[in-house]
Amino acid sequence: MAGVIRTGIGGWTFEPWRGVFYPEGLRQAGELQYAASKLRTIEINGTYYSSFKPESWAKWRAATPDGFRFSVKASRYCTNRKALADGRESIDRFLGQGLVELGDRLGPILWQFMATKRFDRDDFAAFLDLLPDRLEGVPLRHVMEVRHGSFADPAFVALCRDRNVAICTAAHETYPLIADVTADFAYLRLMTADDGLETGYAPAELDEWADRLKAYAGGELPADFTPLDRTSPAADARDVYAYVIHEGKVRAPRAAMELQARV
Repeated sequence: MAGVIRTGIGGWTFEPWRGVFYPEGLRQAGELQYAASKLRTIEINGTYYSSFKPESWAKWRAATPDGFRFSVKASRYCTNRKALADGRESIDRFLGQGLVELGDRLGPILWQFMATKRFDRDDFAAFLDLLPDRLEGVPLRHVMEVRHGSFADPAFVALCRDRNVAICTAAHETYPLIADVTADFAYLRLMTADDGLETGYAPAELDEWADRLKAYAGGELPADFTPLDRTSPAADARDVYAYVIHEGKVRAPRAAMELQARV
C-alpha cells in the first residue's frame, strides 16, 4: 500500500499562464478554482512576503475540492534572521494570521532558508522546538528547505527525524539534494524544468521523477538517491507532495499534470 501523491505548482496568479494554462477569457477570480480542478496541491508563496486576513484563507478553502491540499510558505521574518532561536514572536504572528481557516485543506508548512544560512546545530534545534504540532486543534506538519551545503550533515537529518519534520528534497543546480526521509510524509521541489519544452521535462525525465515519487510513497528511497544517514530505518507508506517550481515557470502546470498522470 502506498501513500497519496500530490503534484502541483507554486502560487496560482501568474500572468504568463493566461492563455497557456488558464483558458482565454477566464476571470482572474476563477483561476484558483480552475487550477485546483487540474492539480492536487498548490504551494502558497505569497505568505513568504506578506500576511493575509482570515477571510482570504477561508475563500481559498472554499474554491478547492475535497482532497485538495495547500502547502504554505512561512514568512521570511521567521527564517531570515541571525538567531533562529529568537523567532518565536514572528512564528506566532505567521501562524496566527488565519491558516486554520484552511481546515482539512492545510498541508505542510514550508520553512525556507536563504542560501547564505549555514547549519548551526544548537540554534536550528532551538528553532525546531518553537514549531507547534497543532494550531487550534488543526494538526501541523513542517518542512525545512535549506540551501547551504553545510546542511548536508547527518546531524541535521537526525534533528529533523527526532521531531517528525520533513526535509525538502530540492532538485536544483546549486542547492544540496537531501534525499533522507525524516517525517511521515515527503516533500519535493523540482526546480530544473525547461520552459523550452512543452511539458517542462522530457518524457524520460518525467518517468524518472514519477518513479522517485512512487518510491517515496511506498516507503522506500528512490534507487538513484543516496541518503546522508545510511542507517535510516525502512519507513511505512507516506503521502508525497511534489511541486514544479522553476525560473520561468510557464510550463510548471503542464509538468505537474504530466507527473500526476504518471503516478
